[in-house]
Amino acid sequence: MSETDIGVWGVLIAVLGGAIRVGTPFLFVSLGECLTEKSGRVNLGLEGNLVMGAMSAYAISYYTGSPWLGVLGAGCSGLILGLIHGLLCQNPKVNHIAVGIALMIFGTGLAFFLGKPFIQPTAPHLPAVSLGFWSDSPVLRAALEINALFFVGLALVPAIYFMLKNTKWGLMIRVVGESADAARALGYRIQLIRLLTTMAGGFLAAIGGAYLSLYYPGSWNEGLSSGQGLMAVALVIFARWNPIYCLYASLLFGAAAALGPALQAVGISWGYYLFNAAPYFLTLMIMIMTSSAKQNLAGMPGEFTR
Repeated sequence: MSETDIGVWGVLIAVLGGAIRVGTPFLFVSLGECLTEKSGRVNLGLEGNLVMGAMSAYAISYYTGSPWLGVLGAGCSGLILGLIHGLLCQNPKVNHIAVGIALMIFGTGLAFFLGKPFIQPTAPHLPAVSLGFWSDSPVLRAALEINALFFVGLALVPAIYFMLKNTKWGLMIRVVGESADAARALGYRIQLIRLLTTMAGGFLAAIGGAYLSLYYPGSWNEGLSSGQGLMAVALVIFARWNPIYCLYASLLFGAAAALGPALQAVGISWGYYLFNAAPYFLTLMIMIMTSSAKQNLAGMPGEFTR
């Protein structure tokens, strides 16, 4: 079977595989931002976490020969950036939006500076599970190679949902996000809870960056993220601050990005660059559709309406 003869079902399977492959970093970043926003804080610096995580993972994997140590190192870099963000936002009259933008610039700039020596060398990559063994088409087999980190993210979705809904920590996070006054009356340490959720969010976002450099596209360069950290903020709004919906939204964004390559695989090359712009167009449409001065979005933490 030729690469351009996979048929309609082949295109659909390729788009599904691409949705998983491209949507995995969206999943980790959106889960991290969902946790952070549930506590009543927005972290626009996750783009910096993503890029710094990608560079850290690649460098550590290159020096140690272990991609999983690279993933852990990436998470720690995101944890540190999240710690800085959380500590700065604890100061009175500090705007957390401005802090996030500043840390996004800082994180990406630092990653570009430290990552110069790792543009050319090749680091060990993360393993993948082949689900396309039944097909003779190399296109479908490649499309159905699922990275191990996707299954980690898949397990995190119900775990985070359960934690937010059914545990004491989840209750504290939701109360702090809904009303700081109510949380203060209950004796909750608002700043500590927001600090910890921001650090956890940074950790997850950086793991999304590790996926980019250690699997897809599987190299380190300065144009690696393509703004996925910023798009994840819109994705969380679209997902209504629900970890389960974050999974669906991540796959939707991933499918939008995978549509162009899937069509090209069957010989449809017109509009290729237009299809590549689909995730950015989708982000723009989400921001337009969710902008309203008259009503709040379902699921929005109450602190964002004050």
